[in-house]
Amino acid sequence: QVHLAESGGGSISAGGSLRLSCDYGRIPYSGYCMAWFRQRPGSEREGVAGFGADGSTTYADSVKGRFTISQNKQQGTLYLQMVSLLPEDTAMYYCAARVQPPFVTGGDCMSGSMDYWGKGTRVTISS
Repeated sequence: QVHLAESGGGSISAGGSLRLSCDYGRIPYSGYCMAWFRQRPGSEREGVAGFGADGSTTYADSVKGRFTISQNKQQGTLYLQMVSLLPEDTAMYYCAARVQPPFVTGGDCMSGSMDYWGKGTRVTISS
């Protein structure tokens, strides 16, 4: 069983930074990919950043240049570093893992159907 646990959310002012973490321990599948999603108030869930099985990364246009996804496989942790935060970044942020099909890129991961989800961490950015 795969369990994902996000942390690091909070309430800060625009222009600030946050680093989200997703502890997943060990995923007993080879070739898995991971991604961050968010759901803004009144909106559908959207992909934010993807980390492919090959180490490739991809970002939504709205966060390019401001967010960075990274992974420490040995620790079993996925990160999302967020800088220059905007009020429109206010959302519940989720990490997710995809094991099937294996060995996809970050872009394919973020746009596909995920197999495991965390419960989310809330980020609130005030103007």
